[in-house]
Amino acid sequence: MNFLWIRLVTIAIILTPFATYAKDRIFVTNEKSNNISVIDAETLNVEHTIDVGDRPRGIGLSPDSSELYVAISEENKIVVLDPNSLKILRDFEAGSDPETFGVHPNGNIYISNEDDAKASVFDPKTGKQLAEIKVGLEPEGVAVSPDGKRVIVTSESTNMLHVIKAPENVIESNILIGSRPRAAVFTKSGDIAYATAEISGEVVKVDMNKAKILKTASLGDAKAKPKDVILAKDEKTIYVAGGRANKIIVMDADTLEIIKGIPVGKRVWGLAMSGDGQRVFTTNGVSGTVSVIDTGKNEVIKTIEVGKFPWGVVVKDN
Repeated sequence: MNFLWIRLVTIAIILTPFATYAKDRIFVTNEKSNNISVIDAETLNVEHTIDVGDRPRGIGLSPDSSELYVAISEENKIVVLDPNSLKILRDFEAGSDPETFGVHPNGNIYISNEDDAKASVFDPKTGKQLAEIKVGLEPEGVAVSPDGKRVIVTSESTNMLHVIKAPENVIESNILIGSRPRAAVFTKSGDIAYATAEISGEVVKVDMNKAKILKTASLGDAKAKPKDVILAKDEKTIYVAGGRANKIIVMDADTLEIIKGIPVGKRVWGLAMSGDGQRVFTTNGVSGTVSVIDTGKNEVIKTIEVGKFPWGVVVKDN
């Protein structure tokens, strides 16, 4: 009995640190305070702040969530962190002004280099550049299809969605949409994508196999200049960051009809959803906050103060 008790205590001591070590977290880039805020997903409190470099913007996780990537725009690099220990592991040069990026299922990352009108492909393990694809002026958003066959890069000044065939890394099509496209997201099948056009105040639904716009919808508010867009887990609704309208617009994914506007902080920009689809996290730039939305009620349940001008957000679920 004593031996069994000792074994159980020993196992508990060994396992307890790891339970704490691999907790669920939300990571937020703070563009003007040059750091990231680490939010405990259970308590919804900021537990750490990590300095990462000048003007962090895009943020994402490796396919297995073992590494966290942060685009440091002013320093032209990607910083790699361990999302569990929160230690900076390394960094690598990522081309001129890496704004945002998308992570491919094979682990490579596709980066929008805004100053050079190109998308770059890097192996984040080695920091080696694998490809360079010319796109339109001021590339911004990047989205990778779940099957890894296509990558969308939005170009703000050319008003296009540039569709890259992967892993060949060649342009498959260029789709003209409204003014200043910002972000895009694929459905699980990769056959449909949604994209935002900031100046036009529109969202488009695109047939990716035909490279054809299926629907275009106005956000119905002159102040609504859409930024990020994400898709609900059941793919029935999309969530659109309304920018200066200071709200999230919930839309029917099929018809693009507006279901609801959810007031959040000022100048809402980035969006991320929890793995179970029950929460949406928004970065509110001017307010310096993150809003937490309950997707069952489509209401804000908490507002979290973070750094100056929060921009990107990603959720790590274990």
